[in-house]
Amino acid sequence: MPTTQQPTPTPRPMGAEEAEFIAVAQRGDAAAFALLTERYRREIHVHCYRMLASYTDAEDMVQEAFTRAWARRDTFAGRASLRAWLYRIATNACLDLLSRRRDRVATPAEDEGPGDVVWLQPYPDHLLPAPDAPEDVVISRETIELAFVVAVQHLPPRQRAVLVLRDVLGWPARATAEALELTVPATNSALQRARETMRRYLPDRRADWQAPRPGSLDEVERRMVEAYAAAHAANDVEGLRALLAEDLRFSMPPNPGVWTDRRSAVQSWVDGGFGSADFGDMRCQVTTVNAQPAVMVYLRQADQDAFHPFAIDVLRLDEAG
Repeated sequence: MPTTQQPTPTPRPMGAEEAEFIAVAQRGDAAAFALLTERYRREIHVHCYRMLASYTDAEDMVQEAFTRAWARRDTFAGRASLRAWLYRIATNACLDLLSRRRDRVATPAEDEGPGDVVWLQPYPDHLLPAPDAPEDVVISRETIELAFVVAVQHLPPRQRAVLVLRDVLGWPARATAEALELTVPATNSALQRARETMRRYLPDRRADWQAPRPGSLDEVERRMVEAYAAAHAANDVEGLRALLAEDLRFSMPPNPGVWTDRRSAVQSWVDGGFGSADFGDMRCQVTTVNAQPAVMVYLRQADQDAFHPFAIDVLRLDEAG
């Protein structure tokens, strides 16, 4: 399980930032409050994204968390860091949303295997903390990849929060329990169950994957992704088939279904019209999202004058590529 080390919310002498925040809260200075908390917006947005698998929901929850923080500013006593306090508020905002929104993991029929994640949005690399950001806010590539985010969505909300706080942010059990209003034994039990579920849903051979640093592709990776984009733009079914691994795994939320081999996946695209004269013209742009190679696909159908966004294909390149 990937883990990043970050400052943990253990009791400690009050720092200068916490003292300043308390002073700001006491005088009700909204502008100073915004300046103090804004520095954490980007990392907390990533945190909410992991919890929700939705960029737009994460955006809403960050705003909700900061609104709650302002409303509850008088409750901050400086016993934990300001960062930890904001993470706690954001986590609970996400849990409140999860309790309200419709479940976005489809329940499988008996003997049909795990359910599908039916809602998933990619995360733009340019919004991740910069590579030269302080060590305590660097985002682990493995914990932003789509495979990890998808696996997290199969966890019940409380287990999801425990896993992210403990295994991604590196919080100790007691701080996690306090943030979620659980006992330490309940927190440890939830973490154990969450880890077992994650092992079931994370793909095999994951340690062998190659992926770029956020926002970058090396020469070999770019050549592979450009070939994939060119095959799409040419409606070249056979060219695309030749680029794909035999044990390909493909899904396209919110459309139902997961295809687990090249033949069935490509056939599903052909059945949808890809490769036919009536499908339309495509243009593609190579990019990166979720610290992975991606291709933005734009489609112009026969009755249209302009190209319109059609899909974002997020790719995993293996060593055999």
